[in-house]
Amino acid sequence: MKNFFSKIGNFFKNIGSIISGIFKKIPTPKFIIKIKESEKLKKFTAFLNKYSFIMHIPLSLAMCFVIEWMARHSFVKTCVFVGEHTGAFLYNSFLIFVLYSLCYLFKRQTFCRMIVSAVIVMLGITNGIILLNRVTPFGFTDLNLITDLLTMQGTGYFTAGQAAIAIVAILIYILLMIKLFRKGKKVTYKTPFWARLIIVALCFVSIPLVTKFLQNKQVLTAYFGNLQQGYYDYGFLYGFGTSVFDRGMSKPLVYNEENVLALVDETSEESTIKEDERPNIVVVLLESFYDVSQIDFIETSEDPLPYSHSLEKEFSTGQLTVPVVGAGTCNTEFEVLTSMSCQFLGPGEYPQKTVLKDVDRCESVASALKSLGYSSHVVHNNGGNFYSRRNAFTLMGFDSFQSKEMLDITEYTPMGSWPTDDILIGASQDAMDSTPGPDVLYTITVGTHGDYPKVPYPNDQAIKVKCNGKSEELTNQWTYYINRAHEMDTFMKNYCESLASRDEKTIVIFFGDHLPTMGLTEDEISTHDLYKTKYYIWNNFGMSKEDMELTSYQLVPRFLDRLGIHEGTVINYNECRTGDGVPVSSDEYKDGLRLLQYDLLYGERYAYKGQDMYPASNLIMGVKDVVVERMYRFDNEVHIYGQNFTKWSKVYVNGKKVATGYKSGQCLTIDEDAVKNGDTIVVNQLGSSDTVFRTSNEMIVNLPKTEVLQAQ
Repeated sequence: MKNFFSKIGNFFKNIGSIISGIFKKIPTPKFIIKIKESEKLKKFTAFLNKYSFIMHIPLSLAMCFVIEWMARHSFVKTCVFVGEHTGAFLYNSFLIFVLYSLCYLFKRQTFCRMIVSAVIVMLGITNGIILLNRVTPFGFTDLNLITDLLTMQGTGYFTAGQAAIAIVAILIYILLMIKLFRKGKKVTYKTPFWARLIIVALCFVSIPLVTKFLQNKQVLTAYFGNLQQGYYDYGFLYGFGTSVFDRGMSKPLVYNEENVLALVDETSEESTIKEDERPNIVVVLLESFYDVSQIDFIETSEDPLPYSHSLEKEFSTGQLTVPVVGAGTCNTEFEVLTSMSCQFLGPGEYPQKTVLKDVDRCESVASALKSLGYSSHVVHNNGGNFYSRRNAFTLMGFDSFQSKEMLDITEYTPMGSWPTDDILIGASQDAMDSTPGPDVLYTITVGTHGDYPKVPYPNDQAIKVKCNGKSEELTNQWTYYINRAHEMDTFMKNYCESLASRDEKTIVIFFGDHLPTMGLTEDEISTHDLYKTKYYIWNNFGMSKEDMELTSYQLVPRFLDRLGIHEGTVINYNECRTGDGVPVSSDEYKDGLRLLQYDLLYGERYAYKGQDMYPASNLIMGVKDVVVERMYRFDNEVHIYGQNFTKWSKVYVNGKKVATGYKSGQCLTIDEDAVKNGDTIVVNQLGSSDTVFRTSNEMIVNLPKTEVLQAQ
């Protein structure tokens, strides 16, 4: 055993030697060299190293207090957390203490301690900044959204300036660490390495034991029904840790083929709707859309949502319980489209970035209704790869997806951050025209998306807003938001009128995906629930008004049930349980839904009885061909004319992308030196990371100086 630990010790020594060699080769900038350690700091460092085991206790408590302070943005609230949730505070401090035990594996103990401290502080800062922009705290699956975040520059969530500051700060810290590594004193241990390694290992082994003990004592909880509240009550590190290790679904104790099939048989029903009565099913996600009349401190010069309120009077409506607050649109989207629940997944998990990366299909309203002759489409004025939507919609069985890359977007909100939503009306018509028969259409808006400016926009105040007892900056933010919501309300009216003009039976299900990100609290809204938005129904075939509070995974099944459409395993389950009046909070409802969801996403798919049901689709990006028709040379540029170009159209010459200028939906330009006669050109619609979404016809270049070349 001693030899085993000695080998591990030699491994760490070799790693240390490699790192030391690398750091010694890196030149330290002069301004870093000039930074000198004071004698007091040297004495304190020596004292800390000598009595580190004891000193790590107050250091861990202090570090925990600091990161909780960052999360709450208030010293007083942090003190309240320590007083009211002392056990949770001490547990989070214990986690930090265990991390500091890693210092005993290295002779450069101060260097290691600084690295551990830096990681903890960086996590705390990240969480604090995220909570300034949204209500949902920082979780591990947010790391899966880094590539998505990079596509959001200029939206207020991520700017070039913020990136520059972060990079500079990290570089300075790295340089300081290099100096500390090269100049810092090594600690001489009396205890052999193998013994220290055992102590550190025991510290880490104790974490799950202590966690389970505190969960049994109800000092901690194993499940966050409310992610924000969970982090708030039990601490950031515990919350973040659960998002790292508690992902996906655990296998239900009752999971077996017999129980799954029994549940399917119990909740299955045949569709009764006649073929000539099948309406278009249109589902519209209203980004951050909220009825501000439910907020007690807001007064407006006029009703900003007249059409929404008219829908409430004439058609079915109700409060909608969604899984996220302030952000996490894709989780509400997942629940609405699949009728599955995110409550069974890990805290803060984004299924489209996790489990849907590992399966070959995901049953949804799109795939379930194919058996009734429905075609299915998605229309969205944001990136096709954002939230990995292209992959997710393929698995869900959608036939086409018109993302922003396929739309000729020219109009933006006053801040210039997001496209206006009017373009979705024509795009929806195009999608429905592209296939015969009834359609399932999913439309995603962005016009009310944050961030919201703290300064006024003088020419953008059709609706005057007063926020009683709030700051001027917050009033400016609400003014901007409410005027965007007013535009969304107008969009809803125009959207329904457009669908009415088709003279086809249609039902539209509008829903808000989450509250806007402006720090609302439960005592400021009439529902006293931050996880409730509203849904609104429109139809043109006389469906009676029946108001009901629903969860987002019950929303689509509720109205399919009223239409006599009973397709899909999970849709049928939710229809049956909701129709029977079983409370969604009951164990009976949850246990059945959990069993089916595990079977379809993680299990053997017993529910399908060996059949190849609800397969993924060959998703097509866009519904219109990108066409190159002609080109000519003018003013040192080659002008390429055609149809259905967008700002995301890029010219490829002989298979290589060249710099492309966008003039209009019919004209692109490239430098005349980029091509020569005999070259082959195509126009590709590109998503993020240069993903090719759609390709035009090919054209062979044959450019006389004065003649126009016609496409073959």
